[in-house]
Amino acid sequence: MLANRKLGKSIANQVFYEFRRQLEYKTQWYGSELVVVDRFFPSSKTCSNCGHVQDMPLNARTYDCPECGRSIDRDLNASINLRDAVGSIVNACG
Repeated sequence: MLANRKLGKSIANQVFYEFRRQLEYKTQWYGSELVVVDRFFPSSKTCSNCGHVQDMPLNARTYDCPECGRSIDRDLNASINLRDAVGSIVNACG
């Protein structure tokens, strides 16, 4: 059904909606907090060391920063940026 051009996008959106709804439910149930980062946050395009932002093709698996010279796996770089973004949101709110 996802291969159908007319239905695929709406089905995929529904799956992600249900996943987020379940996360919100579980965090309320256990007294936790769910922090959602903007979907357009450039986590894999930003250097986790100096903050430089550059365009990255999807086939590039290593982030090489021209500013500070850091070379790091693209997914690890993105996870560090998301951790830092969530940390600043949580610390700012309490």
